[in-house]
Formats: sequence, structure tokens, C-alpha cells
Amino acid sequence: MIITRRAFTAALSLTGLAAFTGFSPLRLIADAVAQGAADVAKPVSLPDMALGPANAAVTVTEYASMTCPHCAAFNEAVFPKIKSEYIDTGKIRYVFREFPLDIKAAAGSMLGRCIAKDDPAKYFAVIDMLFKQQGDWVMKNTTETLTRIGKQAGLSQQTVEACLKDQALLDKIAADQKYASDVLKVNSTPTFFINGEKITGEASFEEFAKRINPLLKS
Repeated sequence: MIITRRAFTAALSLTGLAAFTGFSPLRLIADAVAQGAADVAKPVSLPDMALGPANAAVTVTEYASMTCPHCAAFNEAVFPKIKSEYIDTGKIRYVFREFPLDIKAAAGSMLGRCIAKDDPAKYFAVIDMLFKQQGDWVMKNTTETLTRIGKQAGLSQQTVEACLKDQALLDKIAADQKYASDVLKVNSTPTFFINGEKITGEASFEEFAKRINPLLKS
């Protein structure tokens, strides 16, 4: 689902918010992965929020919806292990991108961007807070609860309200979501790319380790 301004406003009012020459199957596979990695790495409308060195040999890109319970579960059970084992040790770069599956998810993503501005570490902290409080702001009065979360992060009520009405920000999130849907074929959350290789669903830490470790050795 691509979020539109009209749907967003309406929902907030309701909720309170190969050539055959030299043909090689293995080369085709390698080229496909390389092309996939290039597509994932292309600049998007919003600046990437990423942890870890920009020149890391492995880049993991996550597409998530802030109202997705599987994304919240991954954030609680798996991401801390990935952060400890691979991000904090400088082995990988980890990119988080918004893929809102509903209007409330778009609002949560917008608030996260407004609170963090251009600070990736702060952004990941806000995302963690939103996931941990998902049951509160998704199930209850969305605007009031997001305003409370925004105030906890140091924003005024007026700033939160302005953030949730920011047309330009919403347009950029929608444009990036459309690119992910059309080009990368993301249609569910969470979806991950490890150097261009796609993983769909709430994968375990062991699954990530199985895919990341060989890339670190190559």
C-alpha cells in the first residue's frame, strides 16, 4: 500500500491521528546479485539512517513498517544481537528504511524522522522506542500518544503537530516506498537485503550469521 496525503489526513482525523556469448550461469547469478545490491544502494528521497562504517564489506538494509508486529519482534529479539556482533564491532553497515503498510505507520515514521533529524544513532533509538511502545500508540489514540512520545524526546506539541502535517516529508516517504515496491519488489515487512540478496520475513540471528559470515571472509 502506497501512502497518499488524502488517505493520511482522513485516517488521522478518524484516529486522532545475457547474451549467449560467454554464457555462464554462475556469472549471471553473480551479476544479478551485484545489480540487486546497486539498486538497493541507490540514493533515495530521504537520507539513509545507518549504523556502522560506510565502507563496510557487508551492508544490511531493512525495510520495516512501524505498526508491523513482526518488525517489533525482530527489533526486540534479533536486532540487538546483530548490533552487538556486527555493527558495534564495525563489521557491517546497517540501514533502516521506512515501508509504512498503513497510515499510522507513516505517522510513526514521520515522527521518528522529525525527532532524530540527521542523527542516525538518535533515529535508531527513536525507532526502538516506537517499536517497544507499539501497542500503545497503534491501539490507542494515535495522535495523542505520538505527541506524548514526541514530548518525551524533547519536542513541543506544536512541533509534533507540524511534523505530522509535513507534506514534503510524507511525499518523500511515499516516493521511497514506491521505489522499494516497484524496483526492489518489497511487498511485506520486514524485508532485508544483505549485499543485495533479499530475505523476507522475521529471520533469526542464526540465519543472518549464516549469510553475513561468508561475506566477511571473502
